Amino acid sequence: MEEMEEELKCPVCGSFYREPIILPCSHNICQACARNILVQTPESESPQSRRASGSGVSDYDYLDLDKMSLYSEADSGYGSYGGFASAPTTPCQKSPNGVRVFPPAMPPPATHLSPALASVPRNSCITCPQCHRSLILDDRGLRGFPKNRVLEGVIDRYQQSKAAALKCQLCEKAPKEATVMCEQCDVFYCDPCRLRCHPPRGPLAKHRLVPPAQGRVSRRLSPRKVSTCTDHELENHSMYCVQCKMPVCYQCLEEGKHSSHEVKALGAMWKLHKSQLSQALNGLSDRAKEAKEFLVQLRNMVQQIQENSVEFEACLVAQCDALIDALNRRKAQLLARVNKEHEHKLKVVRDQISHCTVKLRQTTGLMEYCLEVIKENDPSGFLQISDALIRRVHLTEDQWGKGTLTPRMTTDFDLSLDNSPLLQSIHQLDFVQMKVPATPILQLEDCCTHNNSATLSWKQPPLSTVPAEGYILELDDGNGGQFREVYVGKETMCTVDGLHFNSTYNARIKAFNKTGVSQYSKTLVLQTSEVAWFAFDPGSAHSDIIFSNDNLTVTCSSYDDRVVLGKTGFSKGVHYWELTVDRYDNHPDPAFGVARIDVMKDVMLGKDDKAWAMYVDNNRSWFMHNNSHTNRTEGGITKGATIGVLLDFNRKTLTFFINDEQQGPIAFENVEGLFFPAVSLNRNVQVSYLLFFFRLCQCVCLLTDAMTRTPTTKSKLSAVCRKVGMGAANKKSKRILKGASVSYHRSHFNRQEDSPEVPPAASAHRRPIQA
Repeated sequence: MEEMEEELKCPVCGSFYREPIILPCSHNICQACARNILVQTPESESPQSRRASGSGVSDYDYLDLDKMSLYSEADSGYGSYGGFASAPTTPCQKSPNGVRVFPPAMPPPATHLSPALASVPRNSCITCPQCHRSLILDDRGLRGFPKNRVLEGVIDRYQQSKAAALKCQLCEKAPKEATVMCEQCDVFYCDPCRLRCHPPRGPLAKHRLVPPAQGRVSRRLSPRKVSTCTDHELENHSMYCVQCKMPVCYQCLEEGKHSSHEVKALGAMWKLHKSQLSQALNGLSDRAKEAKEFLVQLRNMVQQIQENSVEFEACLVAQCDALIDALNRRKAQLLARVNKEHEHKLKVVRDQISHCTVKLRQTTGLMEYCLEVIKENDPSGFLQISDALIRRVHLTEDQWGKGTLTPRMTTDFDLSLDNSPLLQSIHQLDFVQMKVPATPILQLEDCCTHNNSATLSWKQPPLSTVPAEGYILELDDGNGGQFREVYVGKETMCTVDGLHFNSTYNARIKAFNKTGVSQYSKTLVLQTSEVAWFAFDPGSAHSDIIFSNDNLTVTCSSYDDRVVLGKTGFSKGVHYWELTVDRYDNHPDPAFGVARIDVMKDVMLGKDDKAWAMYVDNNRSWFMHNNSHTNRTEGGITKGATIGVLLDFNRKTLTFFINDEQQGPIAFENVEGLFFPAVSLNRNVQVSYLLFFFRLCQCVCLLTDAMTRTPTTKSKLSAVCRKVGMGAANKKSKRILKGASVSYHRSHFNRQEDSPEVPPAASAHRRPIQA
């Protein structure tokens, strides 16, 4: 209960409330303190002048009176009443609990009444010391404010609970500890006083004596005094005014200002407000519980910070000591090199000194010998040895002239210590982020799929302080298999192309920096389109191909055959599409089929090993692959003819149709890999994509006519169902037929590949990258 003590103290005097009154702002103040902070206002601000001026503002409209700025928040400690023209500026004071209050503008007049009940000056104003809202008092003065008897009772119980032991109330000098309490007398007795003042005989014998603790509880539970009305002191509160939110008496309802207000029974509102307060306390209790747990967490953090600081300091000292040890080792190595160079220089110079000394000694001996020979007077003897001596002298002189008198070593050391990189590294020595980045958050509102492409967007958590150097996006194979990386980079948005149609992919993202990688984000489930929307691809077509009708119609400007591919590739499922011949002149040989992405574009389809095709004229057709012609079949095409292509990866076959009739046997078998719809034609032919069917796992989806935007007929659907091996009575097919009204959407992406062998192509903001 010690935390509650601040709630029981007056914001002005700092002591427990004495005769507290309730201000209109719901704050409390001692009645004596309220009188001390009264301020007299000019006549123009009085309630009478406001009513005379026709103002509709009530005396309790403190929201409007708040404009008077009765409290200064400046640090100077002074406040002024800005709304009063004649009010003097007075210094403010601070109460013991730090709330600023204002002294009275003038000393209160002498009166014989008690300070709490004495009359207040006319036109007085009071400002709440807690919220600083102002109120001009009416003729009743402070008596117009209700007394907070509940707060008095709480203070009384709190002060009683703070007492260390209950004392006897009849001891004259030093009160002794009470041993009993009389419930009828409501007095605590010690044993001597009980025997002297409350003997167990006569009328007192019927009184019930209880232990002091039990007496304290019974005193708390004893009925409180009934509060009286502030306007009618002889009347007790019996009703509650809903509009004014205050207890009232019957006289207030009959003749007072509450006569037209809605009122309710006091007991019922008492129970209702107690219930509301209890409910509010439940929420506050939860917050308090969370606050206590949070404080425990913060205290644990303080301890953890201290432990981590000690550990980090030890690690730092160890790292610096390791650097110093490494520097000392390097210093020893460099000094060893200097000593080695020193010894080498000395050895070279000393060897040269020794060599020159020997040579000089020999030269000196030869010179002395020659001088002695010159002294000889025998010509014949001299001439016998003179030639040899002359040669020796010249040879010795030549030996001295071949760098013998040049030092073989300099005195300088040709070594210079390059310490600038190390000094720079020392100056740059600093702490680096040693934490992995936070887990990225997928922005679901920006994630979507279109056709067989998926766009994902993510971001770092708002409170994350650890930077991320990049992100890694991973997708599974669409069948719940292992995840694989499809994008690595700094962007926070990526579009992945080349996924399977009608497949469910799981995507996740993680961040990384020099320290490591973060945890994976939550897994996002992506569903690609059930059917493929595609047109001819201008990006991969030969330059002679001419496109029109939103790239659904193609022709050629050359008499030679040129190849054009569809935008979407397929590698699984059953696919069927149709093309119509819009123009057919001079009996050309257009070819229809499938091809790899790197097929030759300047020859007829099927000339190389990258295409599987049927080329046809007005009378017959052939199947061709790798320039091999097979299965000549009668029946050709004319203007308006329809060519169908059935690519069945389940059976690994490729079949062709002309005007809804199969043309020849199955054209190709063992068809595996990634294939794109393909056509080759010249300037005498113009063809258009007519319609496309896609089936996966025995599911047939019918699209509308891509050119005319009109649904195909039921007979057309039945024919297609027969081609792909399904009965026309298939219930799902019928249901799809009834609801088939899908519009064609032009593709805005680069080539889309439905290939399990080739990783999907990812792009950040649709910019190609290396996946």
